[in-house]
Amino acid sequence: MTTRTTKLGTHGPDVFPLALGCMGLGAGSWYGERDDAEGIATIHAALERGVNLLDTGDFYGMGKNELLVGRAIAGRRDRVLLSVKYGGLRGPDGAFLGVDTSPAATKSALAYSLTRLGVDYIDIYRPARLDPRVPIEDTIGALAEMVKAGYVRYISLSEVGAETIARAAAVHPLCDLQIEYGLASRGPEATIIPALRAHGMAMTAYGVLSRGLLTGSKPAGDDMRAHLPRFTGDNAVKNQSLVEALHRLAAARGVSPAQLAIAWARAKGAAQGVTVIPTIGSRTPQQIEDSIAALAIELTAAEVAALETAVPAAAVAGERYPAPMMAHLDSER
Repeated sequence: MTTRTTKLGTHGPDVFPLALGCMGLGAGSWYGERDDAEGIATIHAALERGVNLLDTGDFYGMGKNELLVGRAIAGRRDRVLLSVKYGGLRGPDGAFLGVDTSPAATKSALAYSLTRLGVDYIDIYRPARLDPRVPIEDTIGALAEMVKAGYVRYISLSEVGAETIARAAAVHPLCDLQIEYGLASRGPEATIIPALRAHGMAMTAYGVLSRGLLTGSKPAGDDMRAHLPRFTGDNAVKNQSLVEALHRLAAARGVSPAQLAIAWARAKGAAQGVTVIPTIGSRTPQQIEDSIAALAIELTAAEVAALETAVPAAAVAGERYPAPMMAHLDSER
């Protein structure tokens, strides 16, 4: 087991330098149906290697993902930091119906997550998106009540902009922001990363590989990526040149493209004065091993610049989500 850890912002717990995003695991996977046993084995492999931060959401598989995580951590609770997103509303057909982070909905969602996960408290609880109908102060106030009551240990945010971060931090200390950040998604660098630095917050970065785009992954079947702009039509063709460029640099370094992209994210965070914890979407124990190997890669400023020249952010074709979803992202305003 690896015991190396870092602090999740000024106000957060000690975490392994990588987190495991559980969205792609088990029967509730957004990347097509997966085997529950394989998902549990992947979580166990991560824990054995020292990964202690597991990220899930109550709307992943309409609760299925939380049930899977709960089964996986049974008897291992003392080795796990649970990061849970809430607020996304879904219908019985799987359709997204909006966001509700009102105080009552916040407390209700928490109660159900505690039950599905089989735990007495959640380590890090965060609204998945900004609810335009509810002042962020009200949402954070309700979460602060849950901290005081012992049901939540730390409060965090997801996919919000600098102004929302400042307003939320004025109500209660925050440990991190979860947001998409990687070679292909560098938007947070303009105003969001400076806001994190100002408020002593870390970043748990998902999409470091742009959901497998940069490693050449091709979605098929009921994989939700088949509906994302970067993976479809002319965008997919244009982005292939970026994939090839990253592969060439990785081959020259003797590492995998995924490892190089993870190393870039960590190096960029350090250069900007913010701890970046890549949230990897490993779906097998072997992928866990490959990702952890990235921690041994140290990039110089010149190597970081070379990567950004090879994979220019402006050259990435397509937004990270379909237009209707992008329009509702506070982080994109």
